[in-house]
Amino acid sequence: MTPIVFDLDGTLIDSATDFHAGANGILADEGHAPLTFDEARSFIGNGAAVFVAKMRAARGIPDSEQPRLHAEFVRRYDDFVSLTHPYPGVIEALQRLKARGHPLGICTNKPYRPTLSVLRHLKMETLFQTIYGGNSLPVHKPDPAPLHAAFAALGGTGLFVGDSEVDAETAHRAGVPLFLFSGGYRKSAAHSMGAAVVFGDFHALPDLVKPPF
Repeated sequence: MTPIVFDLDGTLIDSATDFHAGANGILADEGHAPLTFDEARSFIGNGAAVFVAKMRAARGIPDSEQPRLHAEFVRRYDDFVSLTHPYPGVIEALQRLKARGHPLGICTNKPYRPTLSVLRHLKMETLFQTIYGGNSLPVHKPDPAPLHAAFAALGGTGLFVGDSEVDAETAHRAGVPLFLFSGGYRKSAAHSMGAAVVFGDFHALPDLVKPPF
């Protein structure tokens, strides 16, 4: 059966509220005004270092503070779980795909340890045969290497399920079909992202995975 690799934040789980709360905890400790929810949500997708850089820029914090604030963000990152939840239908869709024999994996820009932390918190980790985080290799998405590695671990190339411009570029560079979840964190119009399939309800996903995919 076709291997399927998923992005995580904005695709399988809605973690924006945890990012918002976690970032604002750091900013409060530093004496800065909080981010709005929309600001925090828009910063997700390119990994922790980029999130922190955008957070700093939004509050006028100097570049020289990046290493220290990034380290503090990573130190707290494992705890960004209590406000996070799977999108409706995700667990059922993953269970149905796995029961049909599809090997399932994750390729995310979230670092590996916080990825495991949130998956364990949500009792989702046993659904996946392989997990590549943003620091599993020296490069991360949109470099296609982590996605290629995830497919290799699953035994062959298949399709990638994501929600963002980063995911679209990764799929394009990897030469694999993108199934775009339209309810995530993208900023561009869904029709402009070159997806093979666009869907907005995970309950429908298992029935969309059919030949030629």
